[in-house]
Amino acid sequence: MKRMLNPLAGALLLCVVAGGASSRTHAAVTGERRNLFAEAGHPPQEISAKINATFQQLFHGNPDTQAVYFPAGTNANGALACIRDLGNQDVRSEGMSYGMMIAVQLNRKTEFDALWNWAKTCMYHVSSNHPAYGYFSWSMTTNGAANDEMPAPDGEEYFVTSLYFAAARWGNGTGIYNYCAEADRLLGDLRHRQSITGSTVKGTMTAGALFEPDHKMIRFTPDVKNWNHTDPSYHLPAFYELWARCGPKADREFWAQAAAASREFFQRAAHPATGLAPDYANFDGTPWAAPWNPHSADFQYDSWRTAMNWSVDWSWWGKDARERQLSDRLQAFFEFKGLSSYGNRFTLVGNQFGNDHATGLVAMNAVASLAATQPRAQQFVEALWNTPVPTGQWRYYDGMLYMLAMLHCSGEFRIWSPQ
Repeated sequence: MKRMLNPLAGALLLCVVAGGASSRTHAAVTGERRNLFAEAGHPPQEISAKINATFQQLFHGNPDTQAVYFPAGTNANGALACIRDLGNQDVRSEGMSYGMMIAVQLNRKTEFDALWNWAKTCMYHVSSNHPAYGYFSWSMTTNGAANDEMPAPDGEEYFVTSLYFAAARWGNGTGIYNYCAEADRLLGDLRHRQSITGSTVKGTMTAGALFEPDHKMIRFTPDVKNWNHTDPSYHLPAFYELWARCGPKADREFWAQAAAASREFFQRAAHPATGLAPDYANFDGTPWAAPWNPHSADFQYDSWRTAMNWSVDWSWWGKDARERQLSDRLQAFFEFKGLSSYGNRFTLVGNQFGNDHATGLVAMNAVASLAATQPRAQQFVEALWNTPVPTGQWRYYDGMLYMLAMLHCSGEFRIWSPQ
C-alpha cells in the first residue's frame, strides 16, 4: 500500500525535478511512500490506531510511567513544554527536535509550538559573544538551566527540517513562529557561524560552524578541541538533499555536496561484513574512541540511528543503491544473532557486549527495511509492530525512536515542502 504526499508538498516536487534527481521512483519525486505495515497485511485502521495510541501515550500518558512530553507553563510567546529524559533527568536538544518532528508529522501544532517555545526560550543562545551563539544547549535541567551549553548537531538538523515542514504545513506566523525564517537563520549558522571564544558552564571554549567545510560533513561538535571528528548518526543526507533544493539559494550547492559526502561516508563507516557503524568516527569513516567514552568506537546507542538515516535517504531520493546493500548487510547480521534476542551493543566485527534487547534498536532495524531488498526485512517490521510502547524510567530514547520508526514504517513520515 502506498500513500500520496499532501498537495502542499507540490512545490517540493518542482524543486526536485529542477534539481535533477536521478530517480523518479522515490518519495521526494513521486509523492508516494511505502507503508511497510500495510505490506505486511495490517489493516489501515489498525495502523492509524496504533500510531495515535503511541503518540497519546508518549505525549499525554501517565506522567509517572508513560509520558515524555511535559507542559511547563507559559510566557509571552504562549505555552511551553519539553521532552524529558526521565532516566538522566534532563532535557536534550535531540529529544526536543524529535518531538517537534513527530508533532508536525501528526498535525499537532499546539505541541509543536510549545516545544519550540521552550527550546528558543531555554536552550537557544542569543548572546553574540557566546561560543554557542545561534545554537541550542544539548542538555538542560528540567528547570531550564544548562548542563552543557555546546550543541549536539543532530538536534540543530532536526530543528531546521521540522521548522521547514511546519512552514509548509501550517504557514508562517510572527516572531519565533515565523518557521521558515527561523529555519533559514539556523541553517545559515550551521555552515557559516564564525569561531567565537568565550565563557561557558564548562569553562572557556572556542567554537565555530557545525559543518566542516572541506569534508562537507557534520562535526561531532563545534568545539575546536573535538571538531575534527563526526558521529555517523548525525549524517542526514535525506535532509541535506531537501535543503539543497529549497533552502537559501546561496548554499544549495554545498548541501547537495554534503548529501553526496554523507552517502560516501556511510560506505566507509559501516563494517563490510556486519553493517555496524561506530558511535563516533573520523571524517574518513574510521572509528574514533573518545577519551571519555572508549566504547564510542563500537556500535552503541547513537549508532542505532545510522541505519534509519541511510534507509530514509534511499526511500526519499534513491540516489545511492549501495544504501540498500547496507540495510541487507545489517539485517542479515541481526537475523544471525537471533531476531528476538539480539543485544544492543557490539564491536564492529560483531562481538556482543550489551545484552539488552532494546526497543530503540528494534525500531531502527525496522526502518532499515525501507531500503532492504531481502524477504527477511518483513520480519524486522513485524518485530516493531509486536513491540509495546516503552514505559518506565528509560522510556525517553527508546520511545522517541519507536515513534519515529512507527511514522517511517507506516508511510506517515511526510516531506512537507518549504514554500
